Amino acid sequence: MNIKKSILLRVRVAFLFVLLFAIAIVVKIGHIQFAEGEKWAAMGERISFDYKRVKATRGNIYSDNGSLLATSLPFYKVAFDATLAKEEVFKKGVDSLAWHLAKFFRDKSAKDYRRMLIDARETGKQYIVLNRKQIDYQDKKVMMNWPIFREGRIRGGAIFEKVDVRYRPFSNLSRRTIGYVNENDKGVGLEYSFNEQLGGQDGYAYYQKIAGGVWKPIYDANNVKAVNGLDLQTTIDINLQDVSETALHKAMLQHDADDGLVVVMEVATGEIKAITNLSTDGKGNFFEKYNFAAGTTFEPGSTFKLVTMIALLEDTNVELKDSIDTGNGEYMFYNRKVRDHEDGGLGKVTIQTAFEHSSNVAMAKLVDKHFGLKPEKFLEHIDRLNLSKPLGIQLIGEPAPKIKRPGERGWSGISLPWMAYGYGFEITPLHTLALYNAVANNGVMIKPVFVKSVKRADEDEEDFETEVLNNKICSQKTLDKLKLLLEGVVEKGTAKNIRGTHYRIAGKTGTAQILENGRYTRKYLTSFVGYFPAHQPKYSAIVLIKNPRGWFQYGSSVAAPVFKEIADNIYARDIALHDPMDKRKFMKDDVLPVIRAGQQQELALICNELGISNHTETEEDWVRASRTGSSVNWKKSVSGKEIVPDVMGMSFRDAIFLLEQNGLKVFYEGKGRVVNQSLNPGGRVSKGGRIFIRLG
Repeated sequence: MNIKKSILLRVRVAFLFVLLFAIAIVVKIGHIQFAEGEKWAAMGERISFDYKRVKATRGNIYSDNGSLLATSLPFYKVAFDATLAKEEVFKKGVDSLAWHLAKFFRDKSAKDYRRMLIDARETGKQYIVLNRKQIDYQDKKVMMNWPIFREGRIRGGAIFEKVDVRYRPFSNLSRRTIGYVNENDKGVGLEYSFNEQLGGQDGYAYYQKIAGGVWKPIYDANNVKAVNGLDLQTTIDINLQDVSETALHKAMLQHDADDGLVVVMEVATGEIKAITNLSTDGKGNFFEKYNFAAGTTFEPGSTFKLVTMIALLEDTNVELKDSIDTGNGEYMFYNRKVRDHEDGGLGKVTIQTAFEHSSNVAMAKLVDKHFGLKPEKFLEHIDRLNLSKPLGIQLIGEPAPKIKRPGERGWSGISLPWMAYGYGFEITPLHTLALYNAVANNGVMIKPVFVKSVKRADEDEEDFETEVLNNKICSQKTLDKLKLLLEGVVEKGTAKNIRGTHYRIAGKTGTAQILENGRYTRKYLTSFVGYFPAHQPKYSAIVLIKNPRGWFQYGSSVAAPVFKEIADNIYARDIALHDPMDKRKFMKDDVLPVIRAGQQQELALICNELGISNHTETEEDWVRASRTGSSVNWKKSVSGKEIVPDVMGMSFRDAIFLLEQNGLKVFYEGKGRVVNQSLNPGGRVSKGGRIFIRLG
């Protein structure tokens, strides 16, 4: 075979293979087109078109007076369908539109934007994002008047895709309590705890995938409209929140502390009016890193001595006037030493004085003596006071208290004495506050409330009522003694530095060493918890400051002043806590100086004996004196069944008779006539009500 024939054979074989391959391709195309056409068309549809989730607008979060704490503001992404505008409209407006885009976004020149718009038109792009920057509603309104865009969505191709952005009008105020929810539906605070209600119901819309992997929304009859989320009405008082955060921030800066918290609660309802948690960033600034009040447990320290006194007063024959020997302020339990904070100790004092001056030795000795052989009896009080389990608050993530019990690992002979003054176990600050609030609430322990209601517009969808955890934490007799103890702490004990002049505070200081790596350090957790006004409580609060540095290391000097600053501010702003201005004028000091108020018959008899003209304007027994010229007029005084009488200016004898007649327990100091009373005249007398009067 010559070379020519060999080459011709090879060409024929190659041609045959190419022909067979071409026939195979044609057959395969025909099979795909006709036999599998529907299958591949459906797959193409799935790839190019899809239903995607449309996020519902998230509900708002409001303060107690309707101020916005969190809301969703509409922002927009600007896109363009270059195929919709008529040729005449596009040519006439493209230069001007490019100029407006360049001037607004300032990231490209007008020439670049013009090139982008023309390229999109020439290539038939139905969706092109003009700029990744999001615009607000006002910017959108302006853009809708630009050339081409003013023709609208259908005739101009302007596409404004709505994107909701969470906004807090008060910036970082109560940031951690309000919380957040991230794109994975994880978060903290109210945003996360009420995510189901706030989130609403997402909808679905039909989208087309176009060049560049971009999904373009298109109209479809099967689109499902999103249902917007519900709103939350919280209990937060935004003004009190600001006051609390400012006071805490100032104290933490002054003492160079690591962390701190303040919670203010309304006594009767359990509503949390303010809650702030601050942490240092190590550079002299503070921010809300974590909700310590609701999400962290601490050893309570001396604030727990209230529980110790409840157990002693309820289960033993201990009286407040009984004596206890604290020695030099040190006492050995097995191989461990208990110390008091006062150098040299208190010596032999009453139990009341020991509590007021926060003696660790006294509490440990008393508990060891009366409960040492039956520690379960002491722990029963902890259980009954709801301090051994979560409170069940409205915030997700509440930890369980850490309480050791006899027979468990870590329990020993020193566990109970240590527990007597707040060591060896952990509870949340909200547990401590709920307990002290119960004392203020005449023994009724209630659950802290953060959210009043869930609303749709102005209609309530769900209301959250005050929930009682314990109808009576102890007997009324014990409760009265507890109130005396807590007032004594402020009047003459460890917190006397915050003793008030216009109203009385009741509470307890706390100072606990911080446990790190199994050892107690020279770092302290300082606290103060209490309520005010003491004889007609309206608010309770807890202040906790961790690791203050410098000379001041105790709850009395670090946390208590913060409590006082907040209480003073509330007292100044809340008109209901003040006595109304008395328009009636007392007589001048040089005319009948001792006649102010009292029993009408007796006062009239005195005036008649002294030859002083007097006249009556009422038939009531209890009256108040006013001067008209050289005469005295008897006017009706505030008194009546089950209401607080006005005893200002009365003699001690008359005042105590009238007050006790109306069911009030009277406490007093000084001599002479009444110059101050702790309860406002005209208010209702509550069961077991107490009043403090000052004589002068």
